[in-house]
Amino acid sequence: MNFQPRPTPEETVMNEQQTEVIVVGAGPTGLLLAGDLAAAGVKVTVLEKRGAEISNLSRAFAVHARTLEVLDARGLADDLFALGGRKLGELFLFGRAKVKLSGLDSRFPYVLMTPQYNVERVLRERAAAAGAEFRFGCKVTGIDQEEGRATVRTDQGDFTAAYVVGTDGVRSAVRQAVGIDFPGEAVLRSMMLADVELDEPPADSPAVSGANGAFCFLADFGDGLWRVIGWNAADQQDDDAPVSSDEIRTALKLAFGTDFGMHEPKWSSRFHSDERQATAYRAGNVFLAGDAAHCHSPAGGMGMNTGIQDAANLSWKLAAVLRGADPALLDTYAAERHPVGEAVLRASGRIIRVAANKSRVVGAVRGAVLGTALKLDPVQHKITGLISGIDVHYPHAHGEHRLTGARAADLALADGTRLYEVLRAGRFAVLDSAADGALATAAPDGTARVVRPDGYIGWAGPDDPAAIAAYLESHAGKR
Repeated sequence: MNFQPRPTPEETVMNEQQTEVIVVGAGPTGLLLAGDLAAAGVKVTVLEKRGAEISNLSRAFAVHARTLEVLDARGLADDLFALGGRKLGELFLFGRAKVKLSGLDSRFPYVLMTPQYNVERVLRERAAAAGAEFRFGCKVTGIDQEEGRATVRTDQGDFTAAYVVGTDGVRSAVRQAVGIDFPGEAVLRSMMLADVELDEPPADSPAVSGANGAFCFLADFGDGLWRVIGWNAADQQDDDAPVSSDEIRTALKLAFGTDFGMHEPKWSSRFHSDERQATAYRAGNVFLAGDAAHCHSPAGGMGMNTGIQDAANLSWKLAAVLRGADPALLDTYAAERHPVGEAVLRASGRIIRVAANKSRVVGAVRGAVLGTALKLDPVQHKITGLISGIDVHYPHAHGEHRLTGARAADLALADGTRLYEVLRAGRFAVLDSAADGALATAAPDGTARVVRPDGYIGWAGPDDPAAIAAYLESHAGKR
């Protein structure tokens, strides 16, 4: 038997590939995170088990207002618009129940319907241009942590970094490697996904309906193809079972009363929709974000958006701590994002359970109740704010100003720029009333603000240079 000598500690270190942050997963969440870190000067390596080609089989298609603001703060919103899509000022949840987005207090009072692969394209180009290193076809097999470092074992060797972020989806190898529980349940099994042409398309897009034990969603990408998500309680099969065109037509007829003159699918697949959330978003120096941390039904189109906003929250904190900010800053990631993920799970779960109810009568009654409720301004505002992400407000400590944790609106600044254009540098923005080089005039009540790189207010209060400096010293690190 041929025994190979174990490598010495020195040889092990030489064979390890060193970086500052390892991002596992090159979907939208991981790509935004990697781009932010690389733009901040952090050495980041992205490990992706898929090949380098961006798949056109992605499930997400809705880019909501807050995500568009996140992209705008990175100079990417216009790049995404250039790839095509449709801007919708209202979004149908099912039947005639809808949320009105046109009244949002945002530069983007709509949802952009565009395939996930367009989002991935602009985010990957940015991350690569900023210097992020990509390793495709790289499968994670384990993670070890010791002495403030984490080593990711893969089939391409070991990678060691100060921090690891798992953005590798529902079946996250990172989450499993560090032993974080992912409790929940399958909401709907045997869901069908396809892109098709329709001879008689619905009047509204997206169109959503549930009836007769079936549920279907149709969205027009503006290129002649319609994305179909369908489910039929009477036709439940394993995820790996092929999807026939007859199955999709049957689900459409049950849900809508017509198949809209559907042609043969360009492609199709089957999946199940889980409703789960990780019990923790951190284990030592390993973090979870996106679908690795939470997953839910496609109702409301919030999944990709929630993950991208996870990344925007975590990226600047990792960069700041690596540059000398207080390490306790990293504890605020889960404190801020876990409640958001929980709220999204609840909202999408309620919508999908109403839409997929097997009873036509019960479904109609519940739909009518929700439709009526959405006509009330407070209800409409709450649901619209949650789905769009605009009304997310992070908690603040006792004694902090009420604005702390609130989303910062995109103000016009004294120098002729916009606040979100200033945020493109990845730095904090101080909004005060100082005459020398002020970005903006403070609010009439004399309230100054420090806006974090993710577009939320980190500090607010009377215009106090010493207090502002103290906040920046503990939160910004050294650049």
